[in-house]
Amino acid sequence: MTDSHLRVSVVPEDGLVRLTHIIYLLHGFSVLMGILGPALIITTFLTGWPSIIAVIINYAKRNDVRGTYLDSHFGWQIRTFWYTLLWVVAAALLFITVIGIVLAYIVAVGAGVWVLYRIVRGWIALNDGRPMPV
Repeated sequence: MTDSHLRVSVVPEDGLVRLTHIIYLLHGFSVLMGILGPALIITTFLTGWPSIIAVIINYAKRNDVRGTYLDSHFGWQIRTFWYTLLWVVAAALLFITVIGIVLAYIVAVGAGVWVLYRIVRGWIALNDGRPMPV
């Protein structure tokens, strides 16, 4: 068995599993704020305090989940945040070109749907005790 298989087989503490659920809840709450509020999902996801708090917790507690399947969830959540930021920047650049306003809107809405998908997929895998793909 390789070293990577050994690291993923470590059973995480219940408190860390609960914390990972809370992090998904914070990200999900940001998405809900985006759906119910006037802003787009992705802008609320990135600027909403719940997602910012969630990413800070991800980085602060990442060493605690090393060697467990939760590490893959933390990486999944962190990548979701940073890739969403990249899509927001791309949409903003398209928006300022005036010609790309429609395309910027499509990119923003598409990224919002992608964020929602990643939160739901990750949370379902967490409930099943499965790691996320790298």
